Amino acid sequence: MAVKFLRVNMTEKRIVAEDVPEEYRFLGGRGLTSIMINAEVPPKCDPLGPENKLIFAPGLLSGTPLVNTSRISIGAKSPLTGTIKESNAGGTAAADLGHLGITAVIVEGQAPEGELCLLRINKQGEAQLLAAQDYKGMKTYELTKNMRSRFGEKNSVLCIGPAGEYQLRSASIQTTDVDGRPCRAAGRGGLGAVMGAKGLKAFVVEQGGKSADAIVNPEAFKEAARAVAKAIKAHPMSGSMMPALGTAGLVAPVNAMGAFPSYNARKGILDDWEKISGEAMAEIIQKRGGKTAHVGCAQCIIHCSNEFVDEQGKYVTSSLEYETIWAMGGMTGVADLDTIARLDFLCDDIGVDTMNTGVAVAVALDSGYRQFGDGAAVIEMVEEIARGTAFGRILGNGPVAVGKYFNNPRVPVVKGQSIAAYDPRAMQGNGVTYATCPMGADHTAGNVVGEYLEQKLDPLKAEGQVEASRNLQIGVAAVDCTGMCFMAAVALVSGEGGEAFLKAINAKLGSQLGPEDIPTLGIRVLKAERKFNKRAGFTEADDRLPQFFYQEPLPPHNTIFSVSDADIDRTLAF
Repeated sequence: MAVKFLRVNMTEKRIVAEDVPEEYRFLGGRGLTSIMINAEVPPKCDPLGPENKLIFAPGLLSGTPLVNTSRISIGAKSPLTGTIKESNAGGTAAADLGHLGITAVIVEGQAPEGELCLLRINKQGEAQLLAAQDYKGMKTYELTKNMRSRFGEKNSVLCIGPAGEYQLRSASIQTTDVDGRPCRAAGRGGLGAVMGAKGLKAFVVEQGGKSADAIVNPEAFKEAARAVAKAIKAHPMSGSMMPALGTAGLVAPVNAMGAFPSYNARKGILDDWEKISGEAMAEIIQKRGGKTAHVGCAQCIIHCSNEFVDEQGKYVTSSLEYETIWAMGGMTGVADLDTIARLDFLCDDIGVDTMNTGVAVAVALDSGYRQFGDGAAVIEMVEEIARGTAFGRILGNGPVAVGKYFNNPRVPVVKGQSIAAYDPRAMQGNGVTYATCPMGADHTAGNVVGEYLEQKLDPLKAEGQVEASRNLQIGVAAVDCTGMCFMAAVALVSGEGGEAFLKAINAKLGSQLGPEDIPTLGIRVLKAERKFNKRAGFTEADDRLPQFFYQEPLPPHNTIFSVSDADIDRTLAF
């Protein structure tokens, strides 16, 4: 087990390495960030004040040879929701921190207003804070080039753009992929604003560290790792669909189910959705010489990433994901992949969550500010965020801020965070997850879409939805502790893949965990998150969808969200 916490005090410009305290041992990723935030951050503190903490935690298995374990959890009290938050990103940073034997980097305190720093950790694990005034206002692509030019190509970068410096509530923390581009995002919850408030512009980790935790049983680990990789390759989703179409492969089936929230969730199908489907995207990319299958994250064997290029074959963005295609396409009525790809790049470069920003734009369009489907207008609106105009700041603060500005109550959020690409009226279980997830509406916390696609559950009826959401939320909370990618975890839910995954954890830690210990871990994480929220003042009344989901039937099925409040309240009542 790694023995190192790095506590970075921004007020005193002091970095202290310490052994991992007993209460945090054998925790990683989301388990570590959530349990530590609950223990160490005052629940009623100002999220943008010095009492909040920003924690970067690789997963328990990050830095090991196990495939697809390069997810990093970033935790804090969210300025967007006021709740506890863990935001999860891919790329290379988690593996690099794992190779250094760093269990977490905890950023505390606050630099004097207007002061910017960067945190640099070299491959010997030595950390220092350096002045970053020269990078003030810089967008993430230019900043990353600067960092790699200054420190060398073999460095991972986590950074904020102008939105984070402005402390906007949709600000993301962008992380670099294997090609050194800041196209991976810890997007949700406004954690880029927390990083900006701390006065931290960038966090640079040198690759090639050689002080990873010892694996207690290396032979057993090697054998388990081979079985995990085999299961991931054999699964239809991680082995076939994801390399071919990426997450964009969901555009067609979700529209076919009438569950693709479009035009600010007024319809469940986007007109001309075929133009922005995974199949259409693959065809465009192939025709132009881009990459349909691409390695974005360290040790990935799924290759669900892509490189979208323009008509001249020039790079536009990587990776164009389902949720972004929905937020910037379905919600805005823009059925044009070139426009959506441009918007994806802009959001990464400015440092804002594509989902919260797309929904904020949709609320503005729904209020009569420009027209649905006007791609040029949407690009212009998003560019205002970078310029810091009055409207740009409203937009960058998310859908609730936009709804207030236009006096439009039709804002599809829970606890201030936008819903994801599944309408709760046509996927009732996803509505349960949106309502009950401790971090606001969320697309990975307990996504029931697989149950519907496999026809295990009727998406339009209330029956069985609470149980499906609960089980998935518990499972995902546990997986988020390990650094394992969600796309790979689908293959490890049960059977040989699940057994091998558990064996890998036990071989790494020298533990004797059984199958029942995985849900126990997930419940422990969720309990910590809910406890923090309760102490912050949240009640069951906050675990509700916006009224229009209960009242407005969604075409084409013309259904409303029908899971009762009593059932919602028993979802996570552990």
